[in-house]
Amino acid sequence: MQRLKISEQRPVVVVGAGVAGLAAAFDLAARGLPVLVLEAADRPGGKMRRTPLGGAAFDAGPTVLTMRWVFDEMFSDAGLSFGDYVATRPASILARHSWGGSDTLDLHADTARSADAIARFAGPDEGRRFLGFCAEARATYEALEHSFIRSQRPSMPGLVKNIASRRAADLLAIRPFENLWHALGRHFRDPRLRQLFGRYATYCGSSPFDAPATLMLVAHVEQQGVWLAEPGMYCIAEALEKLAIARGARFRYNSAVRRLGRDGQGQWRIELASGEFVEAGAVIANADAAALAQGQLGTEAARAAAGSDRLARSLSAITWLVSAPTQGFDLLRHNVFFSADYVAEFDAIFGKRRLPDDPTIYVCAQDRDAAGEAPGPGGAERLLCLINAPADGDRPAAAGSGAARNADPDRIYGLLERFGLHIDRAQASVRQSRPEDFERQYPGTGGALYGSATHGWRASFQRPGAASAVPGLFLAGGSVHPGPGVPMAALSGRLAAQRVLAAA
Repeated sequence: MQRLKISEQRPVVVVGAGVAGLAAAFDLAARGLPVLVLEAADRPGGKMRRTPLGGAAFDAGPTVLTMRWVFDEMFSDAGLSFGDYVATRPASILARHSWGGSDTLDLHADTARSADAIARFAGPDEGRRFLGFCAEARATYEALEHSFIRSQRPSMPGLVKNIASRRAADLLAIRPFENLWHALGRHFRDPRLRQLFGRYATYCGSSPFDAPATLMLVAHVEQQGVWLAEPGMYCIAEALEKLAIARGARFRYNSAVRRLGRDGQGQWRIELASGEFVEAGAVIANADAAALAQGQLGTEAARAAAGSDRLARSLSAITWLVSAPTQGFDLLRHNVFFSADYVAEFDAIFGKRRLPDDPTIYVCAQDRDAAGEAPGPGGAERLLCLINAPADGDRPAAAGSGAARNADPDRIYGLLERFGLHIDRAQASVRQSRPEDFERQYPGTGGALYGSATHGWRASFQRPGAASAVPGLFLAGGSVHPGPGVPMAALSGRLAAQRVLAAA
Protein backbone atom coordinates (compact mmCIF):
# COMPACT_ATOMS: atom_id res chain seq x y z
CA MET A 1 0.00 0.00 0.00
CA GLN A 2 1.34 3.42 -0.97
CA ARG A 3 1.79 5.61 2.11
CA LEU A 4 0.06 8.97 2.13
CA LYS A 5 2.12 12.12 2.70
CA ILE A 6 -0.19 14.08 4.96
CA SER A 7 0.95 17.25 6.72
CA GLU A 8 -0.36 20.65 7.82
CA GLN A 9 0.68 21.94 4.40
CA ARG A 10 -0.92 18.95 2.66
CA PRO A 11 -3.92 17.99 4.82
CA VAL A 12 -6.61 15.47 4.09
CA VAL A 13 -9.04 17.50 1.98
CA VAL A 14 -12.69 16.49 2.27
CA VAL A 15 -14.71 17.74 -0.68
CA GLY A 16 -18.28 18.27 0.46
CA ALA A 17 -19.70 18.86 3.94
CA GLY A 18 -22.64 16.49 3.67
CA VAL A 19 -23.15 13.91 6.40
CA ALA A 20 -20.49 11.58 4.95
CA GLY A 21 -17.94 14.36 4.65
CA LEU A 22 -18.68 15.57 8.17
CA ALA A 23 -18.31 12.05 9.58
CA ALA A 24 -14.98 11.57 7.79
CA ALA A 25 -13.68 14.95 8.96
CA PHE A 26 -14.83 14.26 12.53
CA ASP A 27 -13.12 10.84 12.65
CA LEU A 28 -9.85 12.06 11.10
CA ALA A 29 -9.60 15.19 13.24
CA ALA A 30 -10.39 13.17 16.38
CA ARG A 31 -7.34 11.04 15.57
CA GLY A 32 -5.04 14.02 15.05
CA LEU A 33 -4.84 14.26 11.28
CA PRO A 34 -4.94 17.72 9.68
CA VAL A 35 -8.24 18.12 7.80
CA LEU A 36 -9.60 20.77 5.46
CA VAL A 37 -13.23 20.60 4.34
CA LEU A 38 -14.19 22.41 1.13
CA GLU A 39 -17.90 23.05 0.62
CA ALA A 40 -19.61 24.87 -2.26
CA ALA A 41 -22.57 25.95 -0.11
CA ASP A 42 -22.46 28.46 2.73
CA ARG A 43 -23.08 25.90 5.49
CA PRO A 44 -22.66 22.19 6.28
CA GLY A 45 -25.19 19.40 5.91
CA GLY A 46 -25.63 18.75 2.19
CA LYS A 47 -29.09 17.25 1.74
CA MET A 48 -29.61 17.58 5.50
CA ARG A 49 -30.92 21.11 5.17
CA ARG A 50 -32.57 23.71 7.36
CA THR A 51 -34.75 26.08 5.34
CA PRO A 52 -36.59 29.20 6.58
CA LEU A 53 -40.21 29.83 5.58
CA GLY A 54 -42.97 31.87 7.18
CA GLY A 55 -40.79 32.88 10.09
CA ALA A 56 -39.92 29.26 10.99
CA ALA A 57 -37.11 26.83 10.20
CA PHE A 58 -37.92 23.55 8.44
CA ASP A 59 -36.08 20.26 8.11
CA ALA A 60 -36.07 20.21 4.30
CA GLY A 61 -34.22 16.93 3.90
CA PRO A 62 -34.09 13.85 6.16
CA THR A 63 -36.70 14.00 8.91
CA VAL A 64 -35.91 11.00 11.08
CA LEU A 65 -32.91 9.21 12.58
CA THR A 66 -32.51 5.42 12.53
CA MET A 67 -29.47 3.25 13.27
CA ARG A 68 -28.51 5.68 16.01
CA TRP A 69 -25.73 3.26 16.96
CA VAL A 70 -23.70 4.65 14.04
CA PHE A 71 -23.48 8.03 15.77
CA ASP A 72 -23.19 6.55 19.25
CA GLU A 73 -20.14 4.58 18.09
CA MET A 74 -18.66 7.55 16.23
CA PHE A 75 -18.85 9.81 19.26
CA SER A 76 -17.77 7.06 21.66
CA ASP A 77 -14.66 6.37 19.57
CA ALA A 78 -13.76 10.04 20.04
CA GLY A 79 -14.33 9.86 23.80
CA LEU A 80 -17.67 11.68 23.61
CA SER A 81 -21.36 10.92 24.02
CA PHE A 82 -23.71 11.59 21.11
CA GLY A 83 -26.54 12.38 23.53
CA ASP A 84 -24.52 15.22 25.07
CA TYR A 85 -24.46 17.08 21.75
CA VAL A 86 -27.67 16.08 19.96
CA ALA A 87 -31.00 15.94 21.78
CA THR A 88 -33.10 13.02 20.61
CA ARG A 89 -36.15 11.18 21.82
CA PRO A 90 -37.52 7.87 20.66
CA ALA A 91 -40.69 7.82 18.57
CA SER A 92 -43.29 5.51 20.06
CA ILE A 93 -45.36 5.60 16.84
CA LEU A 94 -43.31 5.26 13.64
CA ALA A 95 -45.89 6.59 11.18
CA ARG A 96 -49.59 6.86 10.42
CA HIS A 97 -50.66 5.27 7.10
CA SER A 98 -53.89 6.03 5.29
CA TRP A 99 -55.70 4.59 2.28
CA GLY A 100 -58.67 6.94 2.65
CA GLY A 101 -61.80 6.82 4.78
CA SER A 102 -61.36 4.78 7.94
CA ASP A 103 -58.47 2.73 6.47
CA THR A 104 -55.77 4.08 8.76
CA LEU A 105 -52.99 2.10 10.43
CA ASP A 106 -50.29 3.20 12.87
CA LEU A 107 -47.02 1.30 13.10
CA HIS A 108 -45.42 1.34 16.53
CA ALA A 109 -41.85 1.06 17.73
CA ASP A 110 -43.03 -1.87 19.84
CA THR A 111 -43.46 -4.94 17.62
CA ALA A 112 -46.24 -6.42 19.73
CA ARG A 113 -48.26 -3.20 19.56
CA SER A 114 -47.85 -3.12 15.78
CA ALA A 115 -48.98 -6.74 15.54
CA ASP A 116 -52.08 -5.90 17.59
CA ALA A 117 -52.80 -2.85 15.41
CA ILE A 118 -52.43 -4.91 12.23
CA ALA A 119 -54.70 -7.62 13.66
CA ARG A 120 -57.40 -5.02 14.30
CA PHE A 121 -56.86 -3.46 10.88
CA ALA A 122 -56.59 -6.55 8.67
CA GLY A 123 -57.45 -9.53 10.86
CA PRO A 124 -55.61 -11.75 13.37
CA ASP A 125 -53.97 -13.89 10.69
CA GLU A 126 -52.24 -10.82 9.27
CA GLY A 127 -51.09 -9.87 12.76
CA ARG A 128 -49.43 -13.26 13.11
CA ARG A 129 -47.94 -13.00 9.62
CA PHE A 130 -46.46 -9.64 10.60
CA LEU A 131 -44.55 -11.31 13.42
CA GLY A 132 -43.19 -13.85 10.92
CA PHE A 133 -42.20 -10.99 8.62
CA CYS A 134 -40.38 -9.29 11.50
CA ALA A 135 -38.48 -12.49 12.28
CA GLU A 136 -37.29 -12.73 8.67
CA ALA A 137 -36.38 -9.03 8.63
CA ARG A 138 -34.31 -9.50 11.78
CA ALA A 139 -32.52 -12.54 10.35
CA THR A 140 -31.74 -10.58 7.18
CA TYR A 141 -30.35 -7.65 9.12
CA GLU A 142 -28.23 -9.82 11.39
CA ALA A 143 -26.83 -11.70 8.40
CA LEU A 144 -25.83 -8.45 6.67
CA GLU A 145 -24.78 -6.04 9.41
CA HIS A 146 -21.14 -7.14 9.63
CA SER A 147 -20.79 -8.94 6.30
CA PHE A 148 -22.22 -6.08 4.22
CA ILE A 149 -23.22 -2.87 6.03
CA ARG A 150 -20.00 -2.45 8.01
CA SER A 151 -17.78 -4.00 5.33
CA GLN A 152 -15.46 -1.85 3.23
CA ARG A 153 -16.80 -3.09 -0.10
CA PRO A 154 -18.32 -6.57 -0.26
CA SER A 155 -18.73 -8.75 -3.34
CA MET A 156 -21.40 -11.41 -3.75
CA PRO A 157 -18.87 -14.30 -3.55
CA GLY A 158 -17.22 -12.70 -0.53
CA LEU A 159 -20.57 -12.06 1.13
CA VAL A 160 -21.67 -15.66 0.63
CA LYS A 161 -18.36 -16.97 1.98
CA ASN A 162 -18.48 -14.61 4.96
CA ILE A 163 -22.04 -15.53 5.92
CA ALA A 164 -21.57 -19.25 5.34
CA SER A 165 -18.43 -19.30 7.50
CA ARG A 166 -20.49 -18.07 10.45
CA ARG A 167 -23.83 -19.78 9.92
CA ALA A 168 -24.86 -21.33 6.65
CA ALA A 169 -28.56 -20.99 7.48
CA ASP A 170 -28.17 -17.21 7.24
CA LEU A 171 -27.71 -17.54 3.48
CA LEU A 172 -31.41 -18.31 3.22
CA ALA A 173 -32.27 -15.09 5.04
CA ILE A 174 -30.80 -12.58 2.59
CA ARG A 175 -32.86 -13.65 -0.50
CA PRO A 176 -30.95 -11.45 -2.99
CA PHE A 177 -32.62 -12.94 -6.07
CA GLU A 178 -36.22 -12.35 -4.92
CA ASN A 179 -37.77 -8.92 -5.30
CA LEU A 180 -39.31 -7.17 -2.33
CA TRP A 181 -42.85 -7.15 -3.71
CA HIS A 182 -42.81 -10.90 -4.25
CA ALA A 183 -41.36 -11.51 -0.78
CA LEU A 184 -44.08 -9.40 0.81
CA GLY A 185 -46.67 -11.52 -1.00
CA ARG A 186 -45.33 -14.53 0.91
CA HIS A 187 -46.03 -12.77 4.19
CA PHE A 188 -49.21 -10.76 3.67
CA ARG A 189 -52.57 -11.39 2.02
CA ASP A 190 -53.91 -7.86 2.52
CA PRO A 191 -52.71 -5.69 -0.41
CA ARG A 192 -52.57 -2.63 1.82
CA LEU A 193 -49.91 -4.24 4.01
CA ARG A 194 -47.94 -5.27 0.96
CA GLN A 195 -48.06 -1.65 -0.16
CA LEU A 196 -47.08 -0.33 3.26
CA PHE A 197 -43.98 -2.49 3.63
CA GLY A 198 -43.16 -2.15 -0.07
CA ARG A 199 -42.55 1.51 0.71
CA TYR A 200 -39.26 0.46 2.30
CA ALA A 201 -37.77 0.30 -1.21
CA THR A 202 -38.30 4.05 -1.58
CA TYR A 203 -36.05 4.65 1.44
CA CYS A 204 -33.15 3.97 -0.92
CA GLY A 205 -34.84 5.56 -3.92
CA SER A 206 -36.04 2.34 -5.56
CA SER A 207 -39.15 0.52 -6.71
CA PRO A 208 -40.55 -2.33 -4.59
CA PHE A 209 -41.13 -4.25 -7.83
CA ASP A 210 -37.41 -4.23 -8.69
CA ALA A 211 -35.62 -3.90 -5.33
CA PRO A 212 -34.29 -7.08 -3.69
CA ALA A 213 -36.12 -8.70 -0.80
CA THR A 214 -33.15 -7.94 1.45
CA LEU A 215 -34.65 -4.46 1.94
CA MET A 216 -37.16 -5.97 4.33
CA LEU A 217 -34.36 -5.50 6.86
CA VAL A 218 -35.62 -1.90 7.14
CA ALA A 219 -38.43 -3.28 9.30
CA HIS A 220 -35.87 -4.48 11.83
CA VAL A 221 -33.93 -1.21 11.61
CA GLU A 222 -37.09 0.67 12.59
CA GLN A 223 -37.79 -1.74 15.43
CA GLN A 224 -34.29 -1.04 16.76
CA GLY A 225 -35.44 2.54 17.26
CA VAL A 226 -36.62 5.60 15.39
CA TRP A 227 -35.47 8.89 16.88
CA LEU A 228 -36.66 12.47 16.60
CA ALA A 229 -33.84 15.01 16.76
CA GLU A 230 -34.61 18.30 18.47
CA PRO A 231 -34.92 21.00 17.31
CA GLY A 232 -34.44 19.18 13.98
CA MET A 233 -32.16 16.84 12.07
CA TYR A 234 -29.90 19.71 11.05
CA CYS A 235 -28.51 19.82 14.59
CA ILE A 236 -26.59 16.60 13.74
CA ALA A 237 -24.69 18.43 11.00
CA GLU A 238 -24.04 21.37 13.33
CA ALA A 239 -22.70 19.07 16.07
CA LEU A 240 -20.35 17.21 13.72
CA GLU A 241 -18.98 20.46 12.31
CA LYS A 242 -18.50 22.01 15.76
CA LEU A 243 -16.69 18.99 17.16
CA ALA A 244 -14.51 18.51 14.08
CA ILE A 245 -13.42 22.15 14.38
CA ALA A 246 -12.73 21.66 18.09
CA ARG A 247 -10.36 18.81 17.15
CA GLY A 248 -8.53 20.96 14.58
CA ALA A 249 -10.42 20.54 11.30
CA ARG A 250 -10.82 23.61 9.12
CA PHE A 251 -13.91 24.40 7.05
CA ARG A 252 -14.09 26.65 4.01
CA TYR A 253 -17.56 27.44 2.70
CA ASN A 254 -18.50 29.03 -0.64
CA SER A 255 -15.50 27.11 -1.98
CA ALA A 256 -16.69 25.04 -4.90
CA VAL A 257 -14.17 22.58 -6.34
CA ARG A 258 -13.64 22.69 -10.11
CA ARG A 259 -11.13 19.86 -10.54
CA LEU A 260 -9.34 17.19 -8.54
CA GLY A 261 -5.90 16.73 -10.08
CA ARG A 262 -2.30 15.85 -9.30
CA ASP A 263 0.98 17.59 -10.02
CA GLY A 264 4.04 16.09 -11.75
CA GLN A 265 5.11 14.39 -8.51
CA GLY A 266 1.71 12.73 -8.07
CA GLN A 267 0.66 15.03 -5.25
CA TRP A 268 -2.93 16.25 -5.09
CA ARG A 269 -3.55 19.81 -6.29
CA ILE A 270 -7.20 20.84 -6.10
CA GLU A 271 -8.49 23.65 -8.28
CA LEU A 272 -11.33 25.75 -6.89
CA ALA A 273 -13.93 27.56 -8.97
CA SER A 274 -12.27 30.81 -7.87
CA GLY A 275 -9.04 29.78 -9.62
CA GLU A 276 -7.22 29.10 -6.34
CA PHE A 277 -5.30 25.84 -5.88
CA VAL A 278 -5.22 23.81 -2.64
CA GLU A 279 -2.56 21.18 -1.90
CA ALA A 280 -3.64 17.88 -0.33
CA GLY A 281 -1.99 14.74 1.00
CA ALA A 282 -5.20 12.78 0.38
CA VAL A 283 -8.70 13.56 -0.85
CA ILE A 284 -12.09 12.25 0.29
CA ALA A 285 -14.73 13.14 -2.31
CA ASN A 286 -18.14 13.36 -0.67
CA ALA A 287 -19.84 13.73 -4.04
CA ASP A 288 -22.28 11.77 -6.16
CA ALA A 289 -20.47 8.90 -7.84
CA ALA A 290 -22.35 9.33 -11.13
CA ALA A 291 -21.37 13.00 -11.26
CA LEU A 292 -17.74 12.08 -10.62
CA ALA A 293 -17.85 9.44 -13.38
CA GLN A 294 -19.16 12.07 -15.82
CA GLY A 295 -16.04 14.16 -15.19
CA GLN A 296 -17.71 16.87 -13.13
CA LEU A 297 -14.53 17.12 -11.02
CA GLY A 298 -12.01 16.13 -13.70
CA THR A 299 -10.59 12.99 -15.25
CA GLU A 300 -8.82 11.71 -12.12
CA ALA A 301 -12.07 11.68 -10.17
CA ALA A 302 -13.88 10.15 -13.16
CA ARG A 303 -11.53 7.15 -13.03
CA ALA A 304 -12.26 6.72 -9.33
CA ALA A 305 -15.98 6.21 -9.98
CA ALA A 306 -15.82 4.69 -13.46
CA GLY A 307 -19.11 3.20 -14.62
CA SER A 308 -21.24 4.81 -11.94
CA ASP A 309 -22.87 7.09 -14.51
CA ARG A 310 -24.21 4.05 -16.36
CA LEU A 311 -26.22 2.78 -13.39
CA ALA A 312 -29.96 3.44 -13.19
CA ARG A 313 -30.75 6.57 -11.24
CA SER A 314 -32.68 6.40 -8.00
CA LEU A 315 -35.80 8.41 -7.25
CA SER A 316 -35.93 12.16 -7.15
CA ALA A 317 -38.81 14.04 -5.52
CA ILE A 318 -41.00 17.07 -5.55
CA THR A 319 -41.24 18.60 -2.10
CA TRP A 320 -43.35 21.38 -0.67
CA LEU A 321 -42.53 23.19 2.54
CA VAL A 322 -45.87 24.51 3.77
CA SER A 323 -46.60 26.78 6.70
CA ALA A 324 -50.37 26.81 7.20
CA PRO A 325 -53.18 25.86 9.58
CA THR A 326 -54.67 22.39 9.03
CA GLN A 327 -57.94 20.69 9.88
CA GLY A 328 -59.45 17.25 9.62
CA PHE A 329 -57.07 14.30 9.40
CA ASP A 330 -55.37 13.60 12.73
CA LEU A 331 -51.72 14.02 11.80
CA LEU A 332 -48.76 12.48 13.60
CA ARG A 333 -45.15 13.52 13.00
CA HIS A 334 -44.87 11.08 10.05
CA ASN A 335 -47.83 10.36 7.75
CA VAL A 336 -48.18 8.42 4.49
CA PHE A 337 -51.17 8.78 2.17
CA PHE A 338 -51.11 5.90 -0.29
CA SER A 339 -52.03 5.91 -3.96
CA ALA A 340 -54.80 3.62 -5.14
CA ASP A 341 -52.54 1.80 -7.62
CA TYR A 342 -48.91 1.18 -6.60
CA VAL A 343 -48.12 -0.64 -9.86
CA ALA A 344 -49.26 2.34 -11.94
CA GLU A 345 -47.39 4.77 -9.67
CA PHE A 346 -44.01 3.11 -10.08
CA ASP A 347 -44.58 2.33 -13.75
CA ALA A 348 -45.13 6.05 -14.31
CA ILE A 349 -41.92 7.00 -12.50
CA PHE A 350 -39.47 4.32 -13.64
CA GLY A 351 -41.21 3.08 -16.81
CA LYS A 352 -42.75 6.17 -18.41
CA ARG A 353 -40.38 8.66 -16.69
CA ARG A 354 -43.16 11.00 -15.62
CA LEU A 355 -44.96 12.09 -12.49
CA PRO A 356 -47.77 9.73 -11.46
CA ASP A 357 -51.33 11.00 -11.70
CA ASP A 358 -52.12 9.47 -8.30
CA PRO A 359 -48.97 9.66 -6.16
CA THR A 360 -48.32 8.43 -2.66
CA ILE A 361 -47.81 11.53 -0.50
CA TYR A 362 -45.57 11.71 2.56
CA VAL A 363 -46.31 14.48 5.06
CA CYS A 364 -43.98 15.29 7.94
CA ALA A 365 -45.83 17.49 10.44
CA GLN A 366 -42.80 19.00 12.13
CA ASP A 367 -44.66 20.69 14.99
CA ARG A 368 -46.19 17.42 16.16
CA ASP A 369 -44.59 14.76 18.27
CA ALA A 370 -44.96 11.07 17.51
CA ALA A 371 -48.23 10.98 19.44
CA GLY A 372 -49.73 13.78 17.33
CA GLU A 373 -49.77 16.68 19.78
CA ALA A 374 -50.97 19.57 17.60
CA PRO A 375 -50.15 23.30 17.72
CA GLY A 376 -52.71 25.65 19.20
CA PRO A 377 -56.15 26.06 17.53
CA GLY A 378 -55.87 27.87 14.21
CA GLY A 379 -52.10 28.07 14.42
CA ALA A 380 -49.92 27.48 11.35
CA GLU A 381 -47.85 24.34 11.42
CA ARG A 382 -44.79 23.27 9.47
CA LEU A 383 -45.41 20.56 6.89
CA LEU A 384 -42.96 18.88 4.55
CA CYS A 385 -44.97 17.23 1.75
CA LEU A 386 -43.19 14.91 -0.69
CA ILE A 387 -44.02 12.82 -3.74
CA ASN A 388 -41.57 10.61 -5.62
CA ALA A 389 -40.50 11.70 -9.10
CA PRO A 390 -38.17 10.49 -11.87
CA ALA A 391 -34.60 11.81 -11.65
CA ASP A 392 -34.80 13.69 -14.94
CA GLY A 393 -33.96 17.15 -13.68
CA ASP A 394 -31.34 17.53 -16.39
CA ARG A 395 -33.95 16.79 -19.05
CA PRO A 396 -37.20 18.23 -17.63
CA ALA A 397 -39.11 17.78 -20.89
CA ALA A 398 -38.95 14.02 -20.22
CA ALA A 399 -41.31 14.43 -17.26
CA GLY A 400 -44.26 14.57 -19.66
CA SER A 401 -46.85 17.14 -20.66
CA GLY A 402 -48.79 16.69 -17.43
CA ALA A 403 -45.78 17.49 -15.24
CA ALA A 404 -46.79 21.05 -14.39
CA ARG A 405 -50.34 19.98 -13.52
CA ASN A 406 -49.23 17.03 -11.41
CA ALA A 407 -46.71 19.17 -9.53
CA ASP A 408 -49.14 21.97 -8.76
CA PRO A 409 -49.43 22.39 -4.97
CA ASP A 410 -53.17 23.05 -5.22
CA ARG A 411 -53.55 19.64 -6.84
CA ILE A 412 -51.64 18.01 -3.97
CA TYR A 413 -53.84 19.83 -1.47
CA GLY A 414 -56.84 18.46 -3.35
CA LEU A 415 -55.48 14.90 -3.20
CA LEU A 416 -54.90 15.25 0.54
CA GLU A 417 -58.46 16.46 1.00
CA ARG A 418 -59.63 13.05 -0.22
CA PHE A 419 -58.02 11.69 2.95
CA GLY A 420 -59.66 14.34 5.11
CA LEU A 421 -56.61 16.61 5.49
CA HIS A 422 -57.49 20.24 4.79
CA ILE A 423 -54.66 22.76 4.45
CA ASP A 424 -55.69 26.41 4.64
CA ARG A 425 -54.50 27.57 1.23
CA ALA A 426 -55.38 31.22 1.89
CA GLN A 427 -52.89 31.37 4.78
CA ALA A 428 -50.26 29.05 3.33
CA SER A 429 -46.64 30.00 2.72
CA VAL A 430 -45.13 27.49 0.28
CA ARG A 431 -41.68 26.68 -1.09
CA GLN A 432 -41.34 23.98 -3.73
CA SER A 433 -38.29 21.96 -4.80
CA ARG A 434 -38.28 19.87 -7.99
CA PRO A 435 -35.81 17.50 -9.67
CA GLU A 436 -34.47 20.47 -11.67
CA ASP A 437 -33.66 22.26 -8.42
CA PHE A 438 -31.85 19.23 -7.01
CA GLU A 439 -29.94 18.91 -10.30
CA ARG A 440 -28.75 22.50 -9.95
CA GLN A 441 -27.57 21.79 -6.42
CA TYR A 442 -25.98 18.46 -7.36
CA PRO A 443 -25.01 18.68 -11.06
CA GLY A 444 -24.87 15.46 -13.03
CA THR A 445 -27.42 13.61 -10.89
CA GLY A 446 -30.66 14.60 -12.61
CA GLY A 447 -31.88 15.25 -9.09
CA ALA A 448 -31.47 11.62 -7.95
CA LEU A 449 -31.47 11.81 -4.16
CA TYR A 450 -30.10 8.34 -3.36
CA GLY A 451 -27.36 7.70 -5.92
CA SER A 452 -28.16 4.71 -8.11
CA ALA A 453 -31.36 2.68 -7.77
CA THR A 454 -31.12 -0.60 -5.84
CA HIS A 455 -32.73 -2.71 -8.56
CA GLY A 456 -31.72 -6.36 -8.83
CA TRP A 457 -29.22 -8.31 -6.77
CA ARG A 458 -26.18 -6.78 -8.50
CA ALA A 459 -27.08 -3.18 -7.64
CA SER A 460 -25.81 -3.27 -4.06
CA PHE A 461 -22.42 -4.48 -5.29
CA GLN A 462 -22.11 -1.93 -8.09
CA ARG A 463 -21.78 1.08 -5.82
CA PRO A 464 -18.12 2.09 -5.51
CA GLY A 465 -16.42 1.60 -2.18
CA ALA A 466 -14.31 4.03 -0.17
CA ALA A 467 -11.01 3.03 -1.80
CA SER A 468 -10.69 3.96 -5.47
CA ALA A 469 -8.39 2.99 -8.31
CA VAL A 470 -6.72 6.40 -8.01
CA PRO A 471 -4.04 6.52 -5.26
CA GLY A 472 -4.89 8.93 -2.49
CA LEU A 473 -8.49 9.50 -3.64
CA PHE A 474 -11.28 8.06 -1.52
CA LEU A 475 -15.06 8.20 -1.94
CA ALA A 476 -17.91 8.78 0.49
CA GLY A 477 -21.59 9.65 0.39
CA GLY A 478 -25.00 8.16 -0.18
CA SER A 479 -24.08 7.01 -3.70
CA VAL A 480 -21.17 4.98 -2.30
CA HIS A 481 -21.25 1.73 -0.33
CA PRO A 482 -23.08 0.99 1.97
CA GLY A 483 -25.77 3.24 0.46
CA PRO A 484 -28.12 6.17 1.06
CA GLY A 485 -29.74 7.52 4.19
CA VAL A 486 -28.26 9.50 7.07
CA PRO A 487 -26.67 6.61 9.04
CA MET A 488 -25.45 4.77 5.92
CA ALA A 489 -23.89 7.94 4.51
CA ALA A 490 -22.20 8.54 7.87
CA LEU A 491 -20.89 4.97 7.74
CA SER A 492 -19.47 5.61 4.27
CA GLY A 493 -17.59 8.61 5.66
CA ARG A 494 -16.22 6.49 8.49
CA LEU A 495 -15.14 3.78 6.04
CA ALA A 496 -13.29 6.40 3.96
CA ALA A 497 -11.60 7.75 7.09
CA GLN A 498 -10.51 4.22 8.02
CA ARG A 499 -8.86 3.84 4.62
CA VAL A 500 -7.00 7.12 5.03
CA LEU A 501 -5.87 6.26 8.56
CA ALA A 502 -4.61 2.86 7.40
CA ALA A 503 -2.47 4.50 4.73
CA ALA A 504 -1.30 7.56 6.69
